[in-house]
Amino acid sequence: MCGRFTLTVNPAELQSGFEDFIFPAQFAPRYNVAPSQPVLAIPNDGKNKADFFLWGLIPSWSKDPTIAHKLINARGETIGEKPSFRGGFKYKRCLIIADGFYEWKVDPGSKTKTPHYIYMKDRHPFAIAGLWDEWHSPDGGSLKTCTIITITPNELMESIHNRMPVILDAKDYAEWLDPAPRAPESLQHLIKPFSAGSMSAYPVSTFVNSPANDRAELVVPI
Repeated sequence: MCGRFTLTVNPAELQSGFEDFIFPAQFAPRYNVAPSQPVLAIPNDGKNKADFFLWGLIPSWSKDPTIAHKLINARGETIGEKPSFRGGFKYKRCLIIADGFYEWKVDPGSKTKTPHYIYMKDRHPFAIAGLWDEWHSPDGGSLKTCTIITITPNELMESIHNRMPVILDAKDYAEWLDPAPRAPESLQHLIKPFSAGSMSAYPVSTFVNSPANDRAELVVPI
């Protein structure tokens, strides 16, 4: 699964790396983004404009918003089949913006886990494939939510964990954000592990285990 990530670059740096998109003028750096919190995402609504969505998908047809806690990730192998995700895969895809993510490695010979920080070697931000939806409550309110798509690990990640987020190449952003309905088989070629040669990782402090901790020290190697 993918359960924590970071977005620490300032808006100007982010804009320079994603020139075709519009981002909020200001937002605070985040060193420990967790489920149920706002994440910066670009939906396929044809506007190419980023907004904040709550992490944890609530399908528009759901009667129970607490389903979001179970839908923080969507397995890439089955998103075209699962009722909670197949509609989103066809109609409502998004890019979730990050510059790193965390995963926990089981320590050999013990039950403890060491968190690792995974990032691009060039330290540039990247886009994770996601699904989004807008849920309307009985009292007239609405929530925009999203989920991260995961896949089997690449060569770097397989020594740390058995899943990783689907990170998209820049050349594939336009296809993923196509506003038109897409058949699952026409997009499945994008659901794959990112190149391990472009990524790096190192262990970090267990302070990241608590979502209450959100400071720069979390990404310092130990």
